Amino acid sequence: MANAVWEALDGVGEVELTVTGRKTGRQISHPVWFVLEDDSVFLVPVTGSDSQWYKNVRQTPMVELSANGTALSSSATPITEADRVNHVVEMFKAKYGADQFAAHYPKHDVAVQVPLG
Repeated sequence: MANAVWEALDGVGEVELTVTGRKTGRQISHPVWFVLEDDSVFLVPVTGSDSQWYKNVRQTPMVELSANGTALSSSATPITEADRVNHVVEMFKAKYGADQFAAHYPKHDVAVQVPLG
């Protein structure tokens, strides 16, 4: 399963993230940027810990990621430790460019890890 998801994500700029609304209980989808490392997908909420989808993940960690017709349901883990968040931010800058990252991510105090397996 992890290999199929990895291949679906290879060369893709964004994935569809589906979370469960903490107030409505409805499934809510957003296109998000991501990076891959060590059989995990890493996400950075655009407005950091203020992002609605991040708040939803904290309440209901089960999320779905989809790209190229392949979907993965997995439990997301918030990352709040500064060194780990900075590592994910540096991977984002390497993939998307520091200027683009700065333009789209005004606050980056947290990240999220979603295991592929």
